[in-house]
Amino acid sequence: MIYLLTIWLILTGSKLADCNYSSALKLSMYAAEGGHDISFCFSRFMFTTFIFQKKSNMRSTNRVWLAAATLLLVACHNNSTNSKRTVFFDKSGMDTTVNPADNFFMYVNGKWIKNTKIPPSETGWGGMYTMTVDNKKQLHDILEEVSKQNNDKGSKEQKVGDLYLSGMDTTAMDKLGYEPAKPLLSKISTVKDYKDLVNISADSFNDGDGFLFGFYVSPDDRNSKMNVAHFDQTGLGMPDRDYYFNTDSATIKIRAAYTTYIAKLFTLTGADAATANKKAADILKLETAIAQSHLAPVELRDPVKNYHKLSVADFQKQMPDIDVKDLFHRMNIKADTILVGQPNYYVALDKLLKSQPIDVWKDKVTFMALDGAAAALGKDFRDAHFAFYNKALQGQKVAQPRWREMVSTIDNGLGELLGQIYVAKYFPPDAKTRMAAMVANLKAVYKSRIEKLDWMSAATKTKALEKLAAFTVKIGYPDKWKKYDDVGISKDAYYQNMKSIAKHNYNEQLKKLGKPVDKSEWFMTPSTVDAYNNPTNNEIVFPAGILQFPFFDKDADDAINYGAIGVVIGHEMTHGFDDQGRQYDKDGNLKDWWTADDAAKFKQRVQVLINQYDGYTVLNGIHVKGALTQGENLADNGGMQIAYEAFKRTEQGKGDAKIDGFTPDQRFFLSLAQLWRMKISDEATRLNINTNPHSPAMYRTNGPMSNMPSFYKAFNVKPENKMYRADTARVKVW
Repeated sequence: MIYLLTIWLILTGSKLADCNYSSALKLSMYAAEGGHDISFCFSRFMFTTFIFQKKSNMRSTNRVWLAAATLLLVACHNNSTNSKRTVFFDKSGMDTTVNPADNFFMYVNGKWIKNTKIPPSETGWGGMYTMTVDNKKQLHDILEEVSKQNNDKGSKEQKVGDLYLSGMDTTAMDKLGYEPAKPLLSKISTVKDYKDLVNISADSFNDGDGFLFGFYVSPDDRNSKMNVAHFDQTGLGMPDRDYYFNTDSATIKIRAAYTTYIAKLFTLTGADAATANKKAADILKLETAIAQSHLAPVELRDPVKNYHKLSVADFQKQMPDIDVKDLFHRMNIKADTILVGQPNYYVALDKLLKSQPIDVWKDKVTFMALDGAAAALGKDFRDAHFAFYNKALQGQKVAQPRWREMVSTIDNGLGELLGQIYVAKYFPPDAKTRMAAMVANLKAVYKSRIEKLDWMSAATKTKALEKLAAFTVKIGYPDKWKKYDDVGISKDAYYQNMKSIAKHNYNEQLKKLGKPVDKSEWFMTPSTVDAYNNPTNNEIVFPAGILQFPFFDKDADDAINYGAIGVVIGHEMTHGFDDQGRQYDKDGNLKDWWTADDAAKFKQRVQVLINQYDGYTVLNGIHVKGALTQGENLADNGGMQIAYEAFKRTEQGKGDAKIDGFTPDQRFFLSLAQLWRMKISDEATRLNINTNPHSPAMYRTNGPMSNMPSFYKAFNVKPENKMYRADTARVKVW
């Protein structure tokens, strides 16, 4: 994935923009893809890990709504380690009236898509949506069990169990209303001028809140061994800058829903309707001015353009009216140099703080505070939050069961406590062994393919092979687990529990500042249904959560596994050499190791891919954005090529024995198409096209396959078929 967070947080139903890490708006990731639903965004530090993913260009194979795997409509589907699946491809969902050479995705999935309705509690169904629900059921079983035990205080069971109980007690939450947020709102009400506003924004970071400054700690892109302070753009409540300027009817409708949401929060805290509506209009106007300074998603893809190393004195020059030394003191930041991703935001912030009325700024920060805490307040606040982020933005009709929200909250807040219990119960050691063997096979194939490239010089090949050889591979779960000793959890204080986690996350950031990078750290929890490539660590990571059917089954034939998790492995490897990843060397440093001629040839070949995906449409004519999705499309195309060649090295791949009536090669491609079987709402589709770096599921299937001669042979694709692409128009990079 690339810059997953943006979309991921929105998908989950949490506040992205000033959660507050929306700042690192480098587009995900987030990716993400699937029905994740984080229930609470206390502020930016609630999701420290995901911010890091954005900044360090982490690429996930799926995350953010678009993604995923397919549902397991196989009758024997059961994630229990005690069951043994015997059927690995679901023929019942196929539409055999479709010629596979015309639309392979619909050939494999058409009947299922026609007969499937998206549940009202979801923004989509199939793929990772269903897989994630199954995953959450596993976690729910764990939480139900441990929450009923008499656990020792401070134990992992006590913390995750009591956090679950506190979040499930919505009666207590409803009785409190917004009482827990009043101390922060009271502080904001005392603001007299913009200097007071900056002070409160900075001071609040230490309480797990914090506003206006997109701060986090992660490796220096040009010195990946050291952690540094980063400041990225932030301050928007909608997915990205275009939502403030686009004039199409769908975007206008979303802006209206956003102002309705803002006004609703103010009326819930006592404002009359007229006053609340004026505050909402003023906040939208202010955020529109802020959006003028933001880079767009495609611009955020360029790691060089988003790298600005500044001394504190130079940062001060960009914000002459903000006392940076005092700001850092209040935030407990001890640093002489920092990285600023998008300096224009901070230049604009300095000017807007003085030029815009202080009362509007106070309302803006008040809204941010209420919005960030809404999921932990009374029902009216939770409903208002849902109405905008889930219903208006994504088309979700009704809220998910409370237990699913709590599973996500606990997995994100105390993920490596819950993860220890999860892997012990659901991740058998032999799955890790087989996965490691597959990774080694794909890595050998990638090496061979680089060596044989006819467009790359020997000098650049040498560097590429060094980078490939240096890949670190992480499978399942961390070798050492994070500790949460400073997190206090009580079964009857949900808001305070979340506050404690938020403070822990911020302090964890500060502890890293100026210190060597701990390359053993994971940035997804063990139960996460996803995978990622982290360029500053030069690593590929596969949590235990994704190593389940249909991505992976230790009992499946090689065609199924290589067509699913094999493609994912190749996908993450290819991210190390996509338009962004290729700019990082074997040590994870942002450093140009290409000859000028090879770089030009790479860009020419990638342009062919951009043109291909620009031609795909959804919703009666909305085009896929080839430039925005180029990194994921490169990974999809490269991953499929590498996985197929690795599959051909297996005994099944060398043979021609049919299973379910299909040859081994056909079964490989069928497995991948089944992986992407899904339907998503029109609203979520539109959101994905605007902000998601992944292409829609159909084109993650048909796009790469239309570039593969082996697919043409397996399904008899001829020039007259719709999936046929002339040899000169096929993508040939890795």
